[in-house]
Amino acid sequence: MEEEGRKLLEEGIRKKLISPGRGELSTFPNGTKVVFHYRSSLCDGTVLDDSRTMGGRSKPMELILGKKFKLAVWERIVITMRKGEVAEFTCDTKHTALYPLVSQSLRNISVGKDPLEGQRHCCGIAQIHSHHSLGHKDLDHLQANPQPLVFAIELLEVSQQWAASRIHFEGIVKDMVVVLNRYNVKAYYKRGKAHAAVWNEKEARADFAKVLELDPSLEASVNRELKALEERLRSKKQEEKGRYKGLFDFNAQPAAATTPNILPTCSSSGIHAGTTSI
Repeated sequence: MEEEGRKLLEEGIRKKLISPGRGELSTFPNGTKVVFHYRSSLCDGTVLDDSRTMGGRSKPMELILGKKFKLAVWERIVITMRKGEVAEFTCDTKHTALYPLVSQSLRNISVGKDPLEGQRHCCGIAQIHSHHSLGHKDLDHLQANPQPLVFAIELLEVSQQWAASRIHFEGIVKDMVVVLNRYNVKAYYKRGKAHAAVWNEKEARADFAKVLELDPSLEASVNRELKALEERLRSKKQEEKGRYKGLFDFNAQPAAATTPNILPTCSSSGIHAGTTSI
């Protein structure tokens, strides 16, 4: 607790515990849903907003952590709380500069209006310096005079169902990547064999290198294919030397041209080809 309080102070946030919560402090991975009541005030006690009375009804705030809510400090402070806890957080101006815009949106929502009504289509910092009215005198004054604010928070609910769903779908995506890589391994392997069969050494080696990158367990199969490629290249080199030698040796018989048998062979039991299963 003291360590967390020290970290908050270093960040320009002072926490005052009003009522302790229940149980252990939750973990808050991205995707965690938090529900809380809030009251925002100036440091002199003037109340700006209260979720229990805004719009004539009690409506707590709901946030999904990790979604880059415009007022980032709210995400920072709720992750220091236990369920049922009530605390006040005094936050430096660097954390509250965007509050007038957030408050305007929350007030619009509370009366059934578009949350972006009255805001210009530009980033939050640009809106702060645009000097147009937000439609509320207190927010206009706060926008013109940025200052520390006090947020009283009561944490009502912490739900990681959203986070679990996110992790589940991330797992599905990873599985899909594995399947696609496995398919690509076969494609690269077969193309490498095809290049090797027609002495395209550079292309064959590139494809086999990609196979090893995607699936290192195939090293033995790849080494076998590379060895066969090297033997095929040596054989081709010897054959070509014999041909060229015959061209300048007028007393020698022309070297018989031979072509390696790279096509599948047939037998009564079917077609056979020198392929390696992966």
